[in-house]
Formats: sequence, C-alpha cells, structure tokens
Amino acid sequence: MPPIFRAMALMGLAMPALAMPGLATSALAMPATVQRAADAVTIGVAAPATSVDPHFFNAAPNSQLASHVFSRLIERDARVQLQPGLAESWRAIAPTVWEFRLRPGVTWHDGRPFTAEDVAFSLARAPHVPNSPGGYGSFLRLVKQVEVVGPLTIRLHTRQPHALLPTEIAYISIIARHAAQGATTEDFNSGRAAIGTGPYRLLSHSPNDRTELARNDTFFGPREPWSRVTLRFIGHDAARTAALLAGEVDMIDQVPTADLARLRAEPRVGLFEIQGLRLIFLQADFSHDGAMPFVTDQAGQPLPRNPFLDLRIRRALSLAIDREVLAERVMEGAARPAGQWLPPGVYSHDPDTPVPPFAPEQARRLLAEAGYPDGFRLTLHSPNDRYPNDARTAQAVARMWSRIGIRTEVAALPWASFSARSARQEFAVRLSGWGSSTGEASYFLANVLGTYDPAARRGAANAGRYSNPALDLMVDRAAAILDPEERERLLRGAVHLASEEVALIPLFHLVNAWATRAGLRYDARMDERSLATGLRRAQ
Repeated sequence: MPPIFRAMALMGLAMPALAMPGLATSALAMPATVQRAADAVTIGVAAPATSVDPHFFNAAPNSQLASHVFSRLIERDARVQLQPGLAESWRAIAPTVWEFRLRPGVTWHDGRPFTAEDVAFSLARAPHVPNSPGGYGSFLRLVKQVEVVGPLTIRLHTRQPHALLPTEIAYISIIARHAAQGATTEDFNSGRAAIGTGPYRLLSHSPNDRTELARNDTFFGPREPWSRVTLRFIGHDAARTAALLAGEVDMIDQVPTADLARLRAEPRVGLFEIQGLRLIFLQADFSHDGAMPFVTDQAGQPLPRNPFLDLRIRRALSLAIDREVLAERVMEGAARPAGQWLPPGVYSHDPDTPVPPFAPEQARRLLAEAGYPDGFRLTLHSPNDRYPNDARTAQAVARMWSRIGIRTEVAALPWASFSARSARQEFAVRLSGWGSSTGEASYFLANVLGTYDPAARRGAANAGRYSNPALDLMVDRAAAILDPEERERLLRGAVHLASEEVALIPLFHLVNAWATRAGLRYDARMDERSLATGLRRAQ
C-alpha cells in the first residue's frame, strides 16, 4: 500500500475511490514525515497527460508535460505575455510574411544542433497527427508556406495579414526532425522520439501514473535548480492534499476548494492563486438531425428530432442554471459566474454580453413554446478527474434542469475515456472546459466554436459540431486586422453573436490555485499549467 494510503487508513479515512467530500479537510491533520532530496521535486497533478507527443492533443495536461521537454519559437510567461524562446526575435517583413530569427547554439537532448529545418518539420507535422482527438492545426490555418531562409532564419507566409501569428505559433512545440521523422505517437510515449530542447529530458512516462524527468544541463535558458522532476498523477482531491501534507509531493495543482480556507492558515503550506482563463461550460450536440443518443421523452422513447437544434431549448437550458450557486456553493468561491469565455478585463471581453440570469419560469415557457411542455430526459456527460469539482458541477446542473422538467442523469467518466468519446460525438450534452490562454477571443472561436473542418484547420476542439458560417467569417476577418482596436471591436461582435445563439452554455471561470510545502514558492499561471520551471525555493 502506498504511504499516502497507509496514512489515510491510520487516520481512519476512506480510500480515494470511496472518499466523501469531507475527506480533504480531514487530511489536513496528517504529519509531514517524508523527506525529499534537496534538488528533486514531485508535483502532484490532478489530470494526466494522454500522450508525450506534443502535437497529439491540444489539452492542458498534455501541453503542461510538453512544456518541460520541448521548446517553442515563442514562449508565454505566467501572465500569458509573449517571450523569446527558440526564436530570439520575430517581425512582419511584409503584410503576409513573418520572419523568425532563431537562437544560435541550441542543441537537442541528444547533442545534435537545432536548425530551421526542425522548425519547418514541426510545423508540417503538427496539423496531421493520426487519431488526434483535437490537435494544433487551427494555429496554422492561415499559414500557406514555410520558407527556410537559412540555418537560423525561417519565414512564414500567410494567406492574409495575420496579426495573431506570433501568439498562435507560441502553442506549437518544436520537435527534432532526425528523431521524429516517421515516428508515431507511441514512439514519443516510449521516449524514442521524445527528443526536445526543453529544460528537462524525458526519462520515463507511465500513463495515468507518473512521468519522470531529468534536468537538461545544456538548456539554452537559465539553469534549473531541480535535477529530477516527477509529475505524479493524483486524480482524487483528498489524496492530493494528503500527499502534500504527508511530504510525498512538493506541490499540488487544482487545490480542492474544500481545503482552500484551512490551507491558507496552514504554516506547512504555501498557497498561490490567480484569476484563470479557463471557462467551464456545457456543450450540446449539433451533429445529429434526428434521434440522438442519451435523449428521450419522459417515457424513455427516442425523440424524433435533436432538440438542441432549437434555439428556444438552448436558451431554456441556460436560463435554468443558477451560476451564483455554482460559483459560491459548488466551487466554494473558487470560481466566478460567466456569460462568455473571457473574464472581465481581458482583451476582447465583450461588456455587452452579461452573465445570463437565473430565470426558471422563463425556461419552462420556452420549453412549452418549443413543443416540450412536459420536458424530456437526457444524460449529461462529464469528466470526473479533469477540472475542479467537475462531476459535482454536473450533478448540480442536473438538479437545476430536472426542476424545469428536463430529467437529467449524470454520467461521470475518467478524462481519458471522456475525451476520446466526446471527440467521437457520442454525447448529447457534455461538461467541458477551455482555457483561452492566448488572452483573446479568437482562440476559442477558432477551436471550440469554429465549424469543424480539418482541411481548413478549424474547429479542432468543436466536439459539439456547432457551425455558423457568419461567425467563422467574423473570426477570419478579425485575424486579418492589424489594428488592435478595430480587431477587438470585431471579436466582441463575434462573442456577442455566439452568446445570442447560445452556441454553448457558459458556467464559470476558474480561479487557479496551487499549494506547495513550506520553503517553496510558485509563480501562479493564468493558463493553469503546473511547471517545474515556475517552482522555486522561497527567498
């Protein structure tokens, strides 16, 4: 039995699979007894990476792991501001041409030199990874040509002026052509192709368990203080908190909301928080016209037509939700009610798109107008180990919908299973999340609400298959506008249109939180990534 489970048993606590909500608070009584090597750290993460392949799946856990092993042309700091990475500088040398000057003297983990050919190879591969549940093609949708000018100079030619290219290119990990040519995603998972230029080298990756990393002593950036880093998957909230207090891990992410108040007063712990960019939302299925899975009448018979294609139904579902209750009770104050995917104060947040009101009587009238005076039945699918209180949130929404006559059951699944099935459009309605870590609206518009079109590299994360050509056109027009004020005006219009259409149902924005053992500090990130590069000894 692992030490943390022994500790929980000695304290009279249930094992993680059977734990109750109060477990996290009880875990705070555990003594910190495990000693750790001074230059090695273990980070307890709430969600596992589904692959080491940095181009396989555009999901935060995968990007988090990739950020340790691989570098990008442009990096983003904790406040999502752009910083030089493998590119020392970049500039638009023509309306549709961006030039990147690459950093000299960079080597791969195996000692071979990094060149512009590696960049060209990476940009060609990223949109075309087989079996990807949601890849990186949207970031390159406007790139029509990659020109290698010299060993350390590369130019990207775009189909139209594209002001956001530096922001979007910051998401593409650069991989080694000599190691990855012809490689599969499994070759990355085994380590054979996982040769990067990042601050850490991959030692091993055990899916749904842990990833072991070693410091890259030839890294082009500042020398890391940690010789070894372990990213350990601990999906259960109480076990994550207990592992920190037992000294088994040095930092945890997604601090359980039930523990926040007491952890702030715990002298053995440092707590680090920041307003996040992740929206938790509900996404209905638009891919079926007729009968669809997990939706029936009250007698259990399939409905003849997909009810979510009716705007009145979507509005009713949104109006039936009390977002204040979700944020204050379910999330225990660690979230803010939302009516759009960007929080206030962020570029292209639309001030004319408010948080939808809680109006259950109006929701019932809309259901009746749409031909469902007695409501219907559905299943809401949710992950149970991906976002803070994800399954609890789904249960709360189910109760709210049931009160207006839409009898709702919840099916909560592990993230690996949920994400794969969601990408295959197997769900009627899903609870999901998206972090707009570009700090502007087009990232969500292109990936989550853009019409699914692999050829156009649009809609990679649009699991619901919502489609609105007018919205797509607005996003394309905004991308071509170099003036930031004019571009923001158009993006705000797109945000408002998506809201009027109820293209999805926003619930709340997360407040990101990390806890460390005493003596450490973490540079809390708006993009919620847990990076060893942000973990340092306290001064």
